[in-house]
Amino acid sequence: MVSVTQRANMRAGAGTQHEALWVLEAGYPLSVQNRRGNWLKVKDFEGDLGWIYRPLTARRPHVIVKVEVANIRNAPSTRARRVGQAAYGEVLRTVQHRSGWVQVRLPDGLQGWVARRLLWGW
Repeated sequence: MVSVTQRANMRAGAGTQHEALWVLEAGYPLSVQNRRGNWLKVKDFEGDLGWIYRPLTARRPHVIVKVEVANIRNAPSTRARRVGQAAYGEVLRTVQHRSGWVQVRLPDGLQGWVARRLLWGW
């Protein structure tokens, strides 16, 4: 797994001469499938494949919401108070894992817990 360090293009092939398929924002998690020089063949949470320039990635753990809406709670339990919500496709910084839960930090600084099954990434 890697995450994007800054806004970057996911391309159809390993090189800037290939078409840009999508623009990915900082933190976007990707699963590495293959390498070719300084390029990584990657898969996103929807199963789409593409290539990204390796220097634009890092091993900083992030997750992405894979359901319509995920509740963010103040403790790792469905009984814990809801402190916020995150929408489908929203990128969250991974803080830690605990038995089926991921502690996350949103871009606005809000921190809380989300059930692991609602997320993709690490």
